Amino acid sequence: MTATTPTPPTAPRSGEWPTGEPPPSSPASLEVLVHRLDPGLPLPTYAQPSDAGADLATTQDVTLAPGERAIVGTGLSIALPAGYAAFVHPRSGLAARHGLTVVNAPGTVDAGYRGEIKVNLINTDQSESITLRRGDRVAQLVIQRVEHAVFREVADLPESVRGTGGFGSTGGFGHSSDGGPRREDHGVRSRS
Repeated sequence: MTATTPTPPTAPRSGEWPTGEPPPSSPASLEVLVHRLDPGLPLPTYAQPSDAGADLATTQDVTLAPGERAIVGTGLSIALPAGYAAFVHPRSGLAARHGLTVVNAPGTVDAGYRGEIKVNLINTDQSESITLRRGDRVAQLVIQRVEHAVFREVADLPESVRGTGGFGSTGGFGHSSDGGPRREDHGVRSRS
């Protein structure tokens, strides 16, 4: 019996998946009609070919003090096919570095809406203002297929493992400084 040294796995080459196969082709494209209300601003653009969100820019200069909100235009209106919706998400870099986020994240753009897409921004930083200039990328637009539900009233719902537990009922959070749970009766712990 001869001992053999196992061959160490090789790192995938650039553009290959770990299996050595080429990566899957880019996602299918969906045509979305766009009316540019402000010709000086770009159409929504994806920073990378595999990104889910296309960047949206602001039409105006705005400074948000800590805790302040503002609704900014994007200079765009769209027509989505039936069965789709667009969702306005925060940009992760702005949120991480400056505390800038979207108040109603994600904001929903229904297929039948033809008005300007606007972004409801809030500065969550507790001490620093943030200044945005016309043309700055402030949010991302994610297009998704959506189902149109038929709501049927019933006397009782079927049983499930989770039941009526919500707001932290599945765990995953630590304990407060006094050793107790962070949530009581599915509500936020009081400060008293």
